[in-house]
Amino acid sequence: MTHHMQPSEKTEILGRDELNDIELQLISEAEKVAHHSYSPYSHFQVGAAVLLEGLITVTGANQENASYPEGMCAERVAIFSAASQFPDKLIKKIAVVGRRKDHHQLTPVTPCGGCRQVLLEYELAQQAPIEMLMLIGEDQWLKTRNIQVLLPFAFTKKSIG
Repeated sequence: MTHHMQPSEKTEILGRDELNDIELQLISEAEKVAHHSYSPYSHFQVGAAVLLEGLITVTGANQENASYPEGMCAERVAIFSAASQFPDKLIKKIAVVGRRKDHHQLTPVTPCGGCRQVLLEYELAQQAPIEMLMLIGEDQWLKTRNIQVLLPFAFTKKSIG
């Protein structure tokens, strides 16, 4: 399945060989942690790896529950863990990967709307962009310059203030 997404000034589509060593390591950490997914209902394993300043990496995997709303996406597990463990470190990048259980190959996955909202809140709070890496097709990685590009009409604190 290939997504037909056009790159813009805030995104680019890259092959794995065009990613730098830090980005490849971040993707590798996300791939590893996807195996820790608790997904007995969807059988869809998602892993996320957050890169903080100082080259600190924090990971998270999706956690499901029989009462579906009580689960947590990998992106939020990782970002909340990073913010809790390293509250004074800037969030630089996040990589997200997905695979169907018992499949070796990754499959394209993008953050849900809730995760986009949470990530944007952190980006706005730290007043510094967070880059995102996600697989969108066979050996095609979408790299965003910030989270806002994923949620252009966001509900922010300005919306309620």
